[in-house]
Amino acid sequence: MKQPRTKVAYECTACATQTPKWGGQCPGCNAWNTLIEQQLEKTTGHRYESLAPPSQVVSMASVVAIDMDRFSSGSVEFDRVLGGGLVQGAVVLIGGDPGIGKSTLLLQTAVHVSQAHARVLYVSGEESLAQIALRAQRLGLGEASIDLLAEISLEKIIHVISERKPLFVVIDSIQTLFTDALNAAPGSVSQVRECAAQLTRCAKQGGSTLVMIGHVTKEGTLAGPRVLEHMVDAVLYFEGDSHSSFRLVRSFKNRFGSVNELGVFAMTERGLRAVPNPSALFLSQHAKPVPGSSVLITQEGSRPLLVEIQALLDASAGLQPRRLAVGLDAQRLALLLAVLHRHAGIACHDQDVFLNAVGGVRINEPAADLASLFAIVSSFKNKALAKGIAVFGEVGLAGEIRPCPRGQDRIREAAKLGYHRLIVPKANMPKTSTEGLTIVGVDRLDQALDALWS
Repeated sequence: MKQPRTKVAYECTACATQTPKWGGQCPGCNAWNTLIEQQLEKTTGHRYESLAPPSQVVSMASVVAIDMDRFSSGSVEFDRVLGGGLVQGAVVLIGGDPGIGKSTLLLQTAVHVSQAHARVLYVSGEESLAQIALRAQRLGLGEASIDLLAEISLEKIIHVISERKPLFVVIDSIQTLFTDALNAAPGSVSQVRECAAQLTRCAKQGGSTLVMIGHVTKEGTLAGPRVLEHMVDAVLYFEGDSHSSFRLVRSFKNRFGSVNELGVFAMTERGLRAVPNPSALFLSQHAKPVPGSSVLITQEGSRPLLVEIQALLDASAGLQPRRLAVGLDAQRLALLLAVLHRHAGIACHDQDVFLNAVGGVRINEPAADLASLFAIVSSFKNKALAKGIAVFGEVGLAGEIRPCPRGQDRIREAAKLGYHRLIVPKANMPKTSTEGLTIVGVDRLDQALDALWS
């Protein structure tokens, strides 16, 4: 008797597009030689059909809103980024450069959770159990009672999670796992997607909080398919220079809290420690005011921070002046220079312009416009700003100064740190005055520059 043929499909390792026939070029992303053969599963039901019970249409008014149960990670800064703590049954994806501290932070978190008499499972696909124990001893955590598992088989990991039912699970890392249902190599698009989906299903059904470490590409984004970030409940990134002792953890997605929250840590011999006053990291300690420096009051999530913005202008030696921004938007720098020329009469077309946010922080909000222009004008005139001045405000193409969100929180943070003169958008002016604090409201760029030197 003729045996039935096994059904196969060809899947792209770059974008996970499936096609019934092999071809040299993927029809989805146009990549060459990325289609590999995959055997289609012969099952009567879909493997994800038990992820949630059958749904029925209900009225929103009849749904009872219930707050999610949270528990502390043991770090105030990590809890801030997570939106107040770890949520039971949530799945978190954390990425960052190699050696920046991802495994260290999660090992510290696992030890803290285990000390609260909760079962913890640490799964490592990159390190041996001896290496994990050695790191724990180095961090002073050698006596912790956490369960360790060195395994890369997804089926074995899910079996252990289902059997032991831990409250907190660490997967280090998702790119090392593989499932027997696919023939692709570990780390491929299909394997990463399938393993993440199965682990998410397991965590949701068992109520375990699962944190997955993800590799990053040379561009700094998470490796693997983009759908990986859509599967999880929160996406966190480590930022900062690995050669520095300070680490920044930023939230880019959080279903249980606000995004763009920032946690600041210091790498010590005993692991990552929370920094109580992060504004001190981003402010240079000058003996006296220097040209090309201004202080920005920025907002990272729910936290206001003071960051020093430095600018350096130098006569250009080439036909095309350089425009370089570190920690700020380089495209916006070119825009600000055009506004400065048009509405303030200061031309920098023959100057190389370098702009830097001190401390390795990345500022994405337009509230840094006014502080950037103040630093540029100060360097251009070789004249330092007076001590004790802080500023924030968005600059429009017409030269107007636009208001910024949470202006009162920014003003209170600057006053708390001892700044006595603030230049802010007029729409952010407080209704009541504060003793010892002078606040100047401006609505045009030329007014802001006049107030700067007055």
